[in-house]
Amino acid sequence: MPTNEQILDALQKVFDPELGRNIVELGMVRALSIKENGEVSFTLALTIPGCPMKNQMERDARMALMALPGVNEVIVTFGAMTEVEKKAVFAKGMPELPKLNKFNRVEKVIAVMSGKGGVGKTSITAILACALAHSGKKVGILDADITGPSIPRLFGLPAGGLRSSDQGILPAVTKLGIKVVSINLLVPTEDAAVIWRGPMITGTIQQFWRDVLWGKLDVLLVDLPPGTSDAALTVMQTLPVNGVLLVSTPQELAGMVVRKADSMIKQMKVPVLAVVENMSYFTCPDCGKAHELFGPSHIEELARSVETQTWIQLAIDPKLAALADAGKIEAYSSSNITELIQKTEI
Repeated sequence: MPTNEQILDALQKVFDPELGRNIVELGMVRALSIKENGEVSFTLALTIPGCPMKNQMERDARMALMALPGVNEVIVTFGAMTEVEKKAVFAKGMPELPKLNKFNRVEKVIAVMSGKGGVGKTSITAILACALAHSGKKVGILDADITGPSIPRLFGLPAGGLRSSDQGILPAVTKLGIKVVSINLLVPTEDAAVIWRGPMITGTIQQFWRDVLWGKLDVLLVDLPPGTSDAALTVMQTLPVNGVLLVSTPQELAGMVVRKADSMIKQMKVPVLAVVENMSYFTCPDCGKAHELFGPSHIEELARSVETQTWIQLAIDPKLAALADAGKIEAYSSSNITELIQKTEI
């Protein structure tokens, strides 16, 4: 059976995402109880009753405690701090965000997001980076998909390709001069699994921003994984994101999940620059007719719902898939992506 000290030690790994400090340090853990049957219960005192991050903190606390030997059940109830307690917490100030390496100057940070997996965020990030590089801009890609990275494969960059210097981590560089940082450039083989919990994912993304020698960039593109959890939250709170490109596919199911991502973006007060409907149609190579393989488009309706007037549609293109698999994504071009750059002034 774990002791009080062991319980509190485990809970010190659970952070309030907005304050950047652990819930034990903040005095949020109250009425801790450990029963002989392995039941652990406590009250989580929130800074405000309707704290939007309370479910994430509850989930992280539950996972941290269930990993302890002897814990069979975790019961978390919610409470609220008094005004005096809140003043004491905020008197210590907000945590300082990781600063950009002093050798770097990044003009714009654009996140590519969906909330939904399998809609093509990574390929769109890659071809957008290529189009920007062809236009003469200095471009970088921060692969924030820590547990499912694939950006290096698209550009033919080998695993283990990052090196360090006195000024910071040196990013890999593609043939077009695009600077890339990804966890798959650190692991020994590209098939190696990264089995990490939230705090390690958060720390790695912050390190990719803070410790990489990006140099001067006109645009840094951030390829986000599916969902609205650790990686997305870290990017929105740590990096000075100028805007988000939302990626969807024609199915209403995909649109529903994208609207969830938009809900998070609105809470973070980051603007949506445009919506990209990927795999919108397939053009028959024989007759030239466009076929809506995944049903009719909902792009205009989705764009209105996320409050942007800018949207584009991308076709299913076997050539893109072939070049991506071969690590030759830089040979691909899309007039629609060029149009997107012009519309959004990225």
